[in-house]
Amino acid sequence: MDLARRFQENPILRPADIKPSIEGMKIECLLNPGVFRFDGKTWMLCRVAERTEQDEHTIKVPIFNAEGKIEILSFDKEDPDLDAADPRVIAWKGKNYLTTLSHLRLVSSTDGKTFTEDSSYPLIGGEGALESFGIEDCRVTEMEDGFHLTYTKVSEIAVGVGYMFTGDWKTFERRGMIFPPHNKDSAIFERKINGKYYALHRPSSPELGGNYIWIAESPDLLHWGNHKCIAITRNNMWDSARVGAGAAPIETDQGWLEIYHGANKEHRYCLGALLLDKNDPSKVLARSKDPIMEPIMDYEKTGFFGNVIFTNGHIVDGDTLTIYYGASDEVICGAEFSVKEILASLK
Repeated sequence: MDLARRFQENPILRPADIKPSIEGMKIECLLNPGVFRFDGKTWMLCRVAERTEQDEHTIKVPIFNAEGKIEILSFDKEDPDLDAADPRVIAWKGKNYLTTLSHLRLVSSTDGKTFTEDSSYPLIGGEGALESFGIEDCRVTEMEDGFHLTYTKVSEIAVGVGYMFTGDWKTFERRGMIFPPHNKDSAIFERKINGKYYALHRPSSPELGGNYIWIAESPDLLHWGNHKCIAITRNNMWDSARVGAGAAPIETDQGWLEIYHGANKEHRYCLGALLLDKNDPSKVLARSKDPIMEPIMDYEKTGFFGNVIFTNGHIVDGDTLTIYYGASDEVICGAEFSVKEILASLK
């Protein structure tokens, strides 16, 4: 049951459409944009994954250094201390390094389908030791005071949820790590509920439990507690291996509608929906039995990592929900849904 009306223009953004951050780098893939409206336009905050151009004798990996600048490390392929069997992660003298480095890039559109980059808006890169391996998968929540961003901080010691704030998209106040390792897929609700802020997040437990969706509450967006698990994986179903939140939940008459991703043991990623109680969002009222969207198009089935649909950004306009998503971990696409159809599919 695929409810998506995909853009005929898909993919709407490809790696070749974005310039590398510095000379000597190559954009490998575009992934999972955060989405918002600002200054009369639709904007995407894209995750851009870059790889260092290689030569035959060395393996080069990029990191963000202490000054927040990209630094390229080189390793001799013949070095006995080097393990380069995995193309995504190399190990040298007991330390791991990612072969790609992710940052965030702003692109905008007047029609929601043709996006271009404005050089007056800055690249958002990693800062500090906890972002030395990059920042990923940003969700954008708009409130009265401005835009609240949750994203994945990546370093050699941890993967956790970072939080920053902006009012103009040119200056950013970084407010630290709000969900400690190992955690990601965090989205803040767009208003208080009974005087409290709420956020979804996904701690990982490889030995006991699994990759499940949790909810937490906060008085100030910085201190989070009263954590509760609201969705686990389901055996022999499309979301049997892992689940995680998409963008900020959508407020409807029936409750909070959350579009989430799920994957099976074959790493096939689809989208589904959760319906959460309006006054107590830790209560799940309904959940998709079947995906509302699954990888069926060629650009969703084949790419850097195929059979993947992953979203953390959307625009709501009445009954029309426009989801922007990463396809096959390589390109960015768009699709429209009816909110009423999604809700009806949950009954």
